[in-house]
Amino acid sequence: MNLLIISASQRTESQSAKVAEYLLNNSTQFSKVRHIELCKQRIPLWDGEETSKQNDDSDWLAINSQLQTMDALVLITPEWGGTASPLLKNLLMMADAIDIGHKPVLLISVVNGISGAYPIAELRMNAFSNNKLVAIPDHLIIRNVEEILNTFDESNLQQGTALTGRDKRIRHRIGYSLHTLLHYSQAMKSLRQTLQTDTYDNEHLYQYGM
Repeated sequence: MNLLIISASQRTESQSAKVAEYLLNNSTQFSKVRHIELCKQRIPLWDGEETSKQNDDSDWLAINSQLQTMDALVLITPEWGGTASPLLKNLLMMADAIDIGHKPVLLISVVNGISGAYPIAELRMNAFSNNKLVAIPDHLIIRNVEEILNTFDESNLQQGTALTGRDKRIRHRIGYSLHTLLHYSQAMKSLRQTLQTDTYDNEHLYQYGM
């Protein structure tokens, strides 16, 4: 199973990218894992026209080729002003169901505080109607993110540096979420194959959600 992790902060050296790198190094359940940091990609503002996706200075086609070959997706967004990242929402509007429909998604919200629930609610409500990605029931909210999922070497550990209880719990919860995502990806790959062969009469009329 192939996993694609997308971190969607608009800042370089972000906490979202830090979380993504942790997942990248701890997703051993999957056969291939990749990470895309959206702020380092050239993606046009979606204007509703297919031609805009193919601009010479756009990285969209390369990104979409990875979306096509992945079996599962992790979307990591910071919470800014109670919303998900505009970069992420732009990407999800550009993506087509023919490429990524009926693939499972683990949602992760990152915040340097105690909030973080709003981006999850926003994405579940309106991000997947047309691209037909499927958000799994489990999600993660990484609160006070600057304090956890940090890396340190063994020498520091020997000097008394140790994981806090909260850090241990979120690392374990991440492992559980990736385990669940793996099984969704296996089940939904079979579902996609069935939908491709067992088509519905004039189903092309319903490529967009209600």
